[in-house]
Amino acid sequence: MLTRIQCLLCTLLIGLGASSTVAQTSLAEFQRVLREKAAFAETDFAALQHNQPVARLAPTSDKREIAVAGMVNVNAGADEFLRLYRDNMRRKSNAAILEIGSFGLQPALGDLDSLTLETGDIEDLKECVVGDCQVKLSAPMIERFRKEVDWDAADYQLKATSLFRQMLLEYVQDYRARGEAALIQYHDKRDRVSLANEQRALSSASGYINGFLANPNAGLQLLEEAIVWSKIKFGLKPVIAVNHIAIYKRLNEAGPQILIASKQIYANHYFNASLALTAFVSVPEVTNGGYLVYENRSRADGLEGPLGRLKRSAVEKKALEGLRGILELSRASLDGSAWTSTRAELSLSQSGGWGHRLFGGVRPLLWLLLLSALIALLALGRRRADNTTAPKSKALKPKSANS
Repeated sequence: MLTRIQCLLCTLLIGLGASSTVAQTSLAEFQRVLREKAAFAETDFAALQHNQPVARLAPTSDKREIAVAGMVNVNAGADEFLRLYRDNMRRKSNAAILEIGSFGLQPALGDLDSLTLETGDIEDLKECVVGDCQVKLSAPMIERFRKEVDWDAADYQLKATSLFRQMLLEYVQDYRARGEAALIQYHDKRDRVSLANEQRALSSASGYINGFLANPNAGLQLLEEAIVWSKIKFGLKPVIAVNHIAIYKRLNEAGPQILIASKQIYANHYFNASLALTAFVSVPEVTNGGYLVYENRSRADGLEGPLGRLKRSAVEKKALEGLRGILELSRASLDGSAWTSTRAELSLSQSGGWGHRLFGGVRPLLWLLLLSALIALLALGRRRADNTTAPKSKALKPKSANS
């Protein structure tokens, strides 16, 4: 189950500083790789020298896909990055998170005790049929709602929530056992969407992360992995998402490299697939810190049709503004400047336009696009705190690439 994530992480660390042959010999080599793989320009490197974050759109090959990449220099070490970044997310992201939790190594129904379905989603489920549903589900899931819930009963809302939890649990259990082969096929629209195919497309897309050859001998050490669920408040339709997160570390001559990968394995609205990676990169000639690098690729509904180009333009503009704000807030927090951090947070709030409506269902895409990896960090931080009073469980061993 972890093999594909490991390969993806290997490519990032190889390309952004983990290999002695690529981007690790000098700062100039590091910049060269970024120019070639991410289209960063000299003006971007100049901005970094002035402590300004850099955010760019990444190339895409599908009209349903939005991709952003960004980087900022930070005055912190890798271990401090992990610690402070988690602390920062625990303080700053709570307003966006309605509910959150994680599955154990042996997923159980109790892992979902605090998950609720929105009243609007439950009412939509009443009318769901395969190929026409306002909630993203597979065909078998839709049929189970039609057959197993008595919609005329007084307690139909409780029954619908209970069934949703049960199906989500069974899905995660299957994913734990079979990996990618278990990924859902959404059939809420006329055409089915295979999440496995969507994720493969995202992980093979051209870019500074996916463009490098995977190296199975990169020496990545798995620090943590978890499957996390979250219910996030954005507009009129909060999104329930399930992410598979892995945190890796690699030691080398320039210093430790840290990478957090968040692969979405379910979302009940808007998303067909999402892959987010956040990396702390140590580079020679940078002795007082390193670089924080972020990339997110997501495929979503609502970016096609007659207004597709207009919608995409608006989302891309806001996504870049929001990513710059997040990077600036992260740098300020890691640098330990309370005043700068407050200013960055205000800038992020203003540029993101929490109360500003874009185009229908596209609005939630923006914020989930930017925060999926950060929510993963928050959840892992809480999970680690919970585990301090319980025996540690061994991490799952990676399965073969065919699993």
